[in-house]
Amino acid sequence: MFLPILPKGAAKPIAPYAHATKAGNTVYVSGTLAIGADGKSMHVGDMKAQTRYVIEQIKAALEAAGASLEDVAYNMIFIKRVSDYTSLNEVYGEYFGKNPPARYCIVTELVRDEFLVEISSIAHVGPA
Repeated sequence: MFLPILPKGAAKPIAPYAHATKAGNTVYVSGTLAIGADGKSMHVGDMKAQTRYVIEQIKAALEAAGASLEDVAYNMIFIKRVSDYTSLNEVYGEYFGKNPPARYCIVTELVRDEFLVEISSIAHVGPA
């Protein structure tokens, strides 16, 4: 059994999914995009701003589930352009520079043309 998580002030999902779910001591955060609470795309054309926004949304989902970014064990990252990889890592390192989690990064199209990055996370809370 799992518990769906809806962070306060989060945008309504654009498809049938929960922002996050908690199953036991594990929190799964859905693929997160730069979507404002009004459903509009945020920071169009700015990879650093979108990355920061996405990570802050992941942080909010984790906190709503009783976890934090420090509990993240794995991130799945999708970027639209390989040329944005350095910008992604500059911001990502601000949040995950100390004891970084495992991750992968794939270059692909995203669900709206203006989205540059999508990140999904898995966090473990409680004793290791």
